Amino acid sequence: MKQTHHLGRWWTPIAAVALVFASVGVADARPVPTPTDTGTLAASPGCGKTPTLASGTHTIQSSGQNRSFILRIPNNYDNTRQYRLIFGFHWYGGTANDVDSGGSDGYNWSYYGLRRLADSANNSAIFVAPQGNGNGWANPGGQDVTFVDDMIRRIENDLCVDTAQRFALGFSYGGAMSYALACARATTFRAVAVYSGAGISGCSGGTQPVAYMGIHGISDNIGGGRGLRDTFVRNNGCTPQNAPEPAAGSRTHITTTYSGCRTGYPVVWAAFDGGHTPGPIDGGGDGWRSWTSPEVWWFFTGDTTPTPPPFRLRSESSSRCLDVNGANSTNGTQMIVWDCHANANQQFTQNNKALQVLGKCLEVPANAGPGTRTRIWDCNGGASQQWNVNDNGTITSVQTGLCLDVNGTANSSAVNVATCNNAVNQRWAKA
Repeated sequence: MKQTHHLGRWWTPIAAVALVFASVGVADARPVPTPTDTGTLAASPGCGKTPTLASGTHTIQSSGQNRSFILRIPNNYDNTRQYRLIFGFHWYGGTANDVDSGGSDGYNWSYYGLRRLADSANNSAIFVAPQGNGNGWANPGGQDVTFVDDMIRRIENDLCVDTAQRFALGFSYGGAMSYALACARATTFRAVAVYSGAGISGCSGGTQPVAYMGIHGISDNIGGGRGLRDTFVRNNGCTPQNAPEPAAGSRTHITTTYSGCRTGYPVVWAAFDGGHTPGPIDGGGDGWRSWTSPEVWWFFTGDTTPTPPPFRLRSESSSRCLDVNGANSTNGTQMIVWDCHANANQQFTQNNKALQVLGKCLEVPANAGPGTRTRIWDCNGGASQQWNVNDNGTITSVQTGLCLDVNGTANSSAVNVATCNNAVNQRWAKA
């Protein structure tokens, strides 16, 4: 189980000359203003202009070289709205396209999962995936930092950006580059998140405060990650401490917010039981369902949507609940109804259109017809795992259009999909 220490909303962005930022206290619960609340002083020159830039790959001259980056502009872009600007840096051997596309996890992991969260927060950010020379970030003579300067200039002259809300994050070599920006451009960036980073992209300057989050596995040279963190523990005036870290084998993470930091310049340290990965999952494995995405998004923005409590799905025909048979979390375990109880095999959460239970997703096999049994399977984001929970109590498969149906009222009655008829055995209530 995740353990969290001293978490709270840590800043409220306001307009400020020379990017001096105000903040609220760590435990403040006031809502974070939207980008348009930050005022005209933070508006980039591109605000109000008809943009010439579009989502896709762009090339600019920087330090006498052709350098490229991928730009991702929100749908329904509004040139009067000031957007966050978020840079996502790839790892050694990775590419800008890997960051932008999300790799094998696709959109759900685009920009380390932050694009999905920004889209769900009313398309609140413009994303940039720069391409490193040699697929790395050696930053010779500060060239990569200058490249970032040049990208910011090009983007902000064309698009409407809240210049008080620039952020950088990256994994491995990309984390090193994010750290280099924290050192060299502390007054340019509001905050950085360094995933499994090291100091291999340099640290020019490195004496000014910036909001800093470090994420590191305990079996991945964690001493190096602690060293990067401690640079900003000092710079930000935080109280030094040996932040708690999870035990080996626990498959958990612990997130610590340092105390005593200068107002508006927090330091957060998230240590996890694992190795060199940007997407650890508590309990084992990695992927887009990692806790890292929401925690970094929360750190950057202060936006946090309370997690809805789990719910049971009670059949109106029997008053029994949808149940994973035998509480077996093995892929393919079929669904039944059973007397309602409080155990985990009846506790569902809804993530967009996915219904999740026991860490798996409710699904119906591909190309299923009426009478096909429903089951659980590793979540994959496919249409077979997407369901519409309708106002009339029915639950319909996005893939087939069929309704979740129970063919009896006794314990262990099978739950399948069937042609929708709005009968009582196809109506379910959250309980």
